[in-house]
Order: sequence, then C-alpha cells, then structure tokens
Amino acid sequence: MPNYYSKQTNRAGFVRGSILCFALLACSYGAVHAQTQPPREQVQQQEQQTVTGTVKNSSTGEALAGVTIKVKGKEAAVQSDEAGKFSIAANNGDVLEVTYLGYKTQSITVQSSLLIINLVSNEEEIEAVVVVGYGTQKLKEVTSSVAHVDAEQFRQSGARNPLDLIQGKVAGLQVSRSGSNPNTGVATQIRGAISVTGSASPLFVIDGIPGGNPDLLQQDDIESIDVLKDGSGAAIYGTSANAGVILITTKKGKPGKPQVNYSSYFRKDFLFNRPDFLTADEFRQKIAEGAIKSPDKGFSTDFFDELVNHDNFSHNHNLSLSGGSEGTTYRGSVNYRNLEGIAKENGRKEYTVRMNLNQKAFDDRLNFQLNMATNTNHANLLGGGGWESEATKNPTFSNYNEDGSYFYEETSTNEFARLFTETSYRKQQTSSIDGKVDFDIYDGLKFSAFGSIQRNNYIDGSYRQLNSESSLEDSDYPGGGYASKSNFLNQRYAFEPTLTYTKLIAERHNLTALAGYSYRYEMEEGQSADNRGFINDNFHEDNLSEGQALRDGRANLDSWKNDNTLIAFFGRVNYTLDDKYMIQAILRHEGSSKFGANNKWGNFPSISAGWNISNEEFMQDVSWINFLKLRAGYGVTGNTGFANNASRLTLGGGGKYLFPDEAYRETYGPDRNPNPNLRWETKKETNIGLDFTLFNSKLTGSLDVFQRKTVDLLDTYITPQPPFIRNNIYSNVGTMSSKGIELALGYQAINKENFKWNMDFTASTLRNVMNSYSNDVFTVKYKTFGAIGGAGALGDAFTTYEGREVGEFFGKKFAGFDEEGKWLFYNRAGEAVRNDVINNSRDDMENSDMQVLGHAVPRYYVSWTNDFTYKNFDLRIFMRGKFDYDILNTTALSYGNKVWTGNLLRDAFTKYNEINDTYMYSDYYLESGSHFKIDEVTLGYRFDLKNSAYFKNLRLYVTGQNLVTITGYSGNDPDFVLDTGLGNEINGQRLGIDSRGPYPNTRSFLFGVNFGF
Repeated sequence: MPNYYSKQTNRAGFVRGSILCFALLACSYGAVHAQTQPPREQVQQQEQQTVTGTVKNSSTGEALAGVTIKVKGKEAAVQSDEAGKFSIAANNGDVLEVTYLGYKTQSITVQSSLLIINLVSNEEEIEAVVVVGYGTQKLKEVTSSVAHVDAEQFRQSGARNPLDLIQGKVAGLQVSRSGSNPNTGVATQIRGAISVTGSASPLFVIDGIPGGNPDLLQQDDIESIDVLKDGSGAAIYGTSANAGVILITTKKGKPGKPQVNYSSYFRKDFLFNRPDFLTADEFRQKIAEGAIKSPDKGFSTDFFDELVNHDNFSHNHNLSLSGGSEGTTYRGSVNYRNLEGIAKENGRKEYTVRMNLNQKAFDDRLNFQLNMATNTNHANLLGGGGWESEATKNPTFSNYNEDGSYFYEETSTNEFARLFTETSYRKQQTSSIDGKVDFDIYDGLKFSAFGSIQRNNYIDGSYRQLNSESSLEDSDYPGGGYASKSNFLNQRYAFEPTLTYTKLIAERHNLTALAGYSYRYEMEEGQSADNRGFINDNFHEDNLSEGQALRDGRANLDSWKNDNTLIAFFGRVNYTLDDKYMIQAILRHEGSSKFGANNKWGNFPSISAGWNISNEEFMQDVSWINFLKLRAGYGVTGNTGFANNASRLTLGGGGKYLFPDEAYRETYGPDRNPNPNLRWETKKETNIGLDFTLFNSKLTGSLDVFQRKTVDLLDTYITPQPPFIRNNIYSNVGTMSSKGIELALGYQAINKENFKWNMDFTASTLRNVMNSYSNDVFTVKYKTFGAIGGAGALGDAFTTYEGREVGEFFGKKFAGFDEEGKWLFYNRAGEAVRNDVINNSRDDMENSDMQVLGHAVPRYYVSWTNDFTYKNFDLRIFMRGKFDYDILNTTALSYGNKVWTGNLLRDAFTKYNEINDTYMYSDYYLESGSHFKIDEVTLGYRFDLKNSAYFKNLRLYVTGQNLVTITGYSGNDPDFVLDTGLGNEINGQRLGIDSRGPYPNTRSFLFGVNFGF
C-alpha cells in the first residue's frame, strides 16, 4: 500500500473491528433500543436543537470557509462562513458529515450544541516521509518506486525473519519459505530473477548499515520497512543493489515520560496436509491382494508421525523502555524467543538486547546517534529432516528390535533413532554497533558521518553415539563414536561520511544535493575438524583428539580465510519546482577487490523525474482527485555477490606424493583460471509509475510498469586446455530480462465513529526471460536447472534456451499408456510412441521430440487485507494467492508408481493405477499450482484505560495462520513450493519442484498481548 495511505492509517489509529461482533452487537443493541426507547418522533421533538460550531485546520488552527456540513440521512446542508462558523438543525445522536476539498472527511456524532471541528489536510498524508538511500524524502517528492510498510500493517503470526512481516504486503516482492522449520530462512526476490550464480538476495540496510544482519531484528523492535524496487532509487548503493534494497528502521525513543512496553505471544503448530500414504492396515491388505510384494513384519507403525513434535509450543517476549528529553532520547529492549518446530529435536532459542541513544548539543546543531544490538541463539539442527525416508517405509516394520534396541538396516536410516542417538547444534552470536553524527554547519548545509561494526560468529557441533546407526555401520571403526566441530567468523566494517546541502530559492526552487564516500571491509574465516573411533560417549565433540581415526591419520581438519574491500564515491541531486516538477540524478563510482585487474571500477548512474499533476491549475476543479503524481526513472545497478578471489589465480592442494627422499609431501597447483576482465553483473532498469489519492482520500494507490535487463551474467564456462590451466573459468556472459506490472491499492470502505473498514490490495504480473547465454568467446545454447532427484536418474526439470522464459519445464509430452501399462509420449509428428523411440536431444531441436511442458513461475500474485474496527474490537483478514503456474509433483512421480517396494501413496492404486513401467519425468506429473488462501486472521480487543493510573494501553489478540487453501494441487501446500530463482537449490528447494520430503505443512494459532505503562 502506498506510503501516504500508511500515514493516514497511523493517524486514524490501528484499524480494528469484527463484522461478526458488529452484527451481533448491533442486533442486540437494536433489540434493547426498541424495547426501552420512546418512538423516534418523540425523541426528535425532545432533542431537536440548533448545533453551532467552528471548523478549523488541525495543523494551523486557521478557520476554514466553505466547508460543507450535512446531517447524514437528510438533504439539508450548510457551509461554514469566512470565520469558519456554521449552524445546523440536528438531534442528539445524529451524525454530521463534514467535507471539504483537500481535507479528509469527518463523521461526528452530535452530543452537544457547540462543536469545534478540526479537519486534517490531505496534504499531511503526502507529506509523509519515507526512507531512501542515505536519507529520507517526502512522499510527494519521491520519483522512484518505493514501497513502505509500517508496524501497524505487519503480519501478526510471529515472525522468524523481518520479511515474514511483509510477505504479501509489497507488490513485486516474492517471499518464499519452505515450511515452519524455525531454523530455515526465506528466499526473497524482487521483480524476478536477476542472476544465474551471483547473489539474488536484496541488500538489507538496517538503520543505515549496508549489509545489515536481519538476525539481529525482532518484530517488536521494527518501526517500518521500505523497499527500493527500481534501479533509479537503488543506484545509490551501486554493486550491492542489483536485487533491490530493503531498508529497515528500528524504533527509537521519544521525548517525554518514560514508557515501558511489554509484548508477547504464545503459538501452537498443528500438523496439516501430510502426505497421503497407506496406513499399516491398508499396506497389509495390499500385500494380501498381491498388489505389493513386501514382507509383513506384523507391526503397525506410523513412521512419519513418530517424527512429529505434537507437544510443540513457541513463545516470544519483548520488554522495552524508552523516553528522554528534548536533547536526549533513548530506547532499550530485551527479547527472548523460544521457537519449537513441528519436528522433534528441531528448535531455536534466542536472546536479543538492543539499545538506541540520541543526543543533541550545540543548540541542536549536533546530533549523535548510537545503536547497539546483540543476539545469541542456540539452534537444535538435528531434527527437521527424514520425512521422505519415514513416510515411504514399510509400515509393518518397527523402529525397535524385540530386545528394545533400535532396529537398523543398511538399506535405510532409522530417522527416529537418530533423534536419540545423535546431536547437532549451532551456537551463534551476532552483534553490531553503529554510530552516526549529524552536524548543521550552517543553515542548509549538514555534515554526517556513519560508522558500523558487525560481528557474526558461530560454533557447530555434532556427535553420534556408539549405539547410533552411523557408528555401528561404519566400516572403518564399527561401534566407535563420531564427533565434529567447526566455527565461523564474519566481520564487517563500514564508514560513510556525507555532505548534504538543501536550499529553497525564491519560494519556488527546492534543491537538495548529497555527496558521500563509502568504505566497506569484510573478512570471514573458519575451521572444521572431525574424528571417529571414540570408545565412549563421555566427551561428545568436546575432546576431538581422543578418537582413533586421528591416531591413524584418517581424521579431517580444514581451515580457510578470505576478505574483500569496497570503496565508492556517490552523489545525488534532487530538484523540485513549485511542488509540481521533480527530478533526481544519482551517480555512484565504485571499486571492489573482487573485480578483475582490468575492471576495478564501475559507474552506476540513474535519473528519475516526477510530476505532481494534482498541483496544476487545470486540476483545481477536479474535486474527486486529491493527489496525482506521474513518475519515471532509469537506473543502473550492479552485483558483486560472488566468491572472493574469483578473478585471481589461486593455488590448491594436489594430493600427497612420494618425493625422492621417500617422504610423502603435499603438492600444490593452480585450482582456478585467472580472469583479469571479471566484472560485476549490470542491471539496467526503466520504471514508470503513477501515485494517486482519489474520492476525498478514500482510495489511494500506485501503479508501476517496469522493464529491466541484466547484462554480463556471471557463470562458469568450459575452457580448452591449453591455453588455459584449468578446464573452466568464471566469466561475464549472457543477458537476462524481466518486465511486469505492479498495483497497490488502499480503500476506506467505511469510516464511522464506531465502525471502520479499510482494505489493502496488491497485485503483480511478471515475465522473466533468458535473452542470451553466449558471446563471441563462449557459446551455450541452453542451460538446464532443477535437479529432479530420486530414482531413475531423471536429470533436470528445466531447460532454458536463449530467448525463452525462465522456469520452463522441458521434456516429454505424455500421450497415455499402452495395453501393458507402458509409457507413451508424443513425438514431433504428434504420434503416440513408446519411450524407446523418443528423440531426447536438446541440441538438435529440429529432430528432437522434447518440448516445453509448462512454467514454474507464477504469472500473477495477489494479496487482499481487510481491517475492521468496531469500538474496541479489531479484526484483520489477510488473503493472498498465486496463479497460472505449474508444479512438478515428485512425490507422486516416485511413490505413485508401484515399482517402489516400500510404502506408496493411495493414489498409486487409483489415479496412477495404470502405470506398469519405470519412473519417468513428463508433464504427466505437472499440476496447476494456482491457489488462494486465507493466510492470517487476527481478532483483537483494546481495553479502554483512560482512567487507569498505571497502564497506558492493553491489547489482547488471537491469530490463526494458514487457515484455508483453495487449490487443485494434490501435493504439499503449493505456497511452500519455491517460486523464486532459476531452479538452483535454495534452502533445500528448487523452483517449481515439490520435493519428496518437505518439512510438514502446519496450521498455527497464536495468542498475544501488548501493554504499556
């Protein structure tokens, strides 16, 4: 939803209400009213009066003339005079509708004969300030595509990552999560895929820290999130901004009395939509019928369910203290979070401390800001996997032997036993400290300097007991324990001074110029070790030297370290004429140690313009348009999200060999071809947008149309030997593009004193194309992505040719089954033939029988939020959907085929019963992924504490998440199937491919409380 609507929502208060509660209360009130009140005619006679009043501007106190005041339900209306005064006949309880061009409409219930009405200007809404790179801008002056979401619009289902708060809230932003596993992150994409091997993640800027760590953020500490979607705004960040920029602002202290706020939630997850495999009794019946050729061991085990943590319970607590004077403000918070997954031995405990201090000096010319934050978390990484293995086991087996020990066999892993015979964890500490100094040199000229230090380190440890399956089945040290330990450290430093000049000339020309310098240094290092052959379980991973493998020279030890430096000079000029015409120009000159010797520096320019059409003279009589702005921009950004030293000749170990002195020594040789011409990927983007506020501010919105092209794609290409040392090189080749339309709307459907209904709607459509993958040196006709995995060596699901769309399923077209149940596919002549005569060539498309089968990238995204308020009740219903795309159901591919000898899907004997052949990839297993879901419903109640001596506010709420999904897809929740990227693995997922063992889908319910005093 556009920023100017967000501002309005802030002033109006949190949108609250329940249609159901309103209907019940209204009916009850009507029944009582009918029984206890006199006839309406009598009331009118008793309470008829002349109401007088004055209408003023809420900000200036200036009297407003010509304001229309009307009694709702009656035709009579009056207007205020030059002094803002009016008089009108009305009854107590009547509602006065007060309207005036350029101001928000107010509805006032008559309770006295004298009124003072303060109207709020629409201009205040578009005076809202949004965060942009290295500063802020008034919304009405923004010329690029920026989306703003504040805390009152955040989702309320318990975020594990800041992007969970805005999933579905920003048009063009795709946020994909693989499930409810508390130890996995999100896959994020803005306006389509932009790289093959480079970073596809947006740049996070947290309180000015470029490359800030989202792990440091808890939902109760975030004030707002702004998304720079197009290149004209993101160019200020140069080679870090190809995938867009997400700016997060944390809450700060305000002058006044100290305020203490506490918020918490308690959440319970329930298993929902598990894979539909046979039960033990059904499996046993199929054995008896001869449909399954497997032994019946006599047990009845739900292996899948034994991995489920039915007792899961998550909770989060945040306590903050803020306040200060006009010269000094502060805010500190402490957060504890305990997240438990639906899987056993799968959780995460976190402690976060955050502090902010602002100090003014020298007659407020100097402002110093200090932020400090640290997060400590302990993640249990052992559980969360093994779902495919357990769901597909013969359910007549048991997890135990007759003597009570765990049952092991070499053909599968006892995933249940792993949870009690192994450990795997991560202990992580993430910290940051940053400071900023602003000094007003003189009127209009300000110097700022920003510096930050970030440190992220963790220790991973694991141990497998002597009685674990891994230890007992190890061929080198059978029955000996296994231990491993590793550590990682990442440190980032940034220093960025800027100089800003602002000048208003002749009351018409507004000029703002920014010049700055950026220095960033990043270093990371780590080491790992593991050992086997422990003779007891006393030391776990804390005494690695005691394992026998180390003494035999079979233990593993590794360490590494690398770093990179980035330096940039940047500038931005904003010019506004008469609040009508705006132009912005940006240039960033940047260099990085990652680039090749011949391409150390690059330039990233942008230009954008805006036209506030509603401020033109010819628009003054168009009363239904309150605000209308046209903007257009073009910008260039880059991508340096590739490995350090990728451009350099590096050495690696070549193995130990016998030297002439009969000693074995390590040898070294080149393990990478140097590329002095290696440079950043470059994205060139054009955006045209329209922002509007209509119908006396009832409808607000923005519409964006964009086209972007990424050139000099980074990837590994085959090289001849000689002249090259190695057979591949990392180089810049190829072009990728995307284009689309984005729409965001906000509508005040009802705005009464006791009942309000507001709604937000977003929609977007996207087309992503691989334009080329070759140049005059390297030629590649196509690229394959999306490993299908499983039995049958089925290869990759996607084949992307030059000029074709990203994410196209490519393979054999299903034509049915023959009388023997063997696969039939269409050849290029349209004939149904058996698989052995199909031409599977991808290089010779003139003779190939392969073809495009579907596409994995949704064409359309929509979200719809409804906020209701009835007195102190609030109700939010959030719905979203993805449409017109396909999903490859690999669970059906592998376990809907009776070739598999373990447990099978029920569909193997119904929907897929005709198959009497081997595993095969074709469009037979492609299903529509289109879906629409009621994703989140929150019902809250805010207590009236005006007379309380202690409490300032108190709100209780309940939230249900993932409540209803409307879809024809037969596999996992289609929303959890990855819809970003090209088909490379992200968090164990691949674009458009529903994995065989996804983390189980859950439905959750949450109870929360917020109060302050």
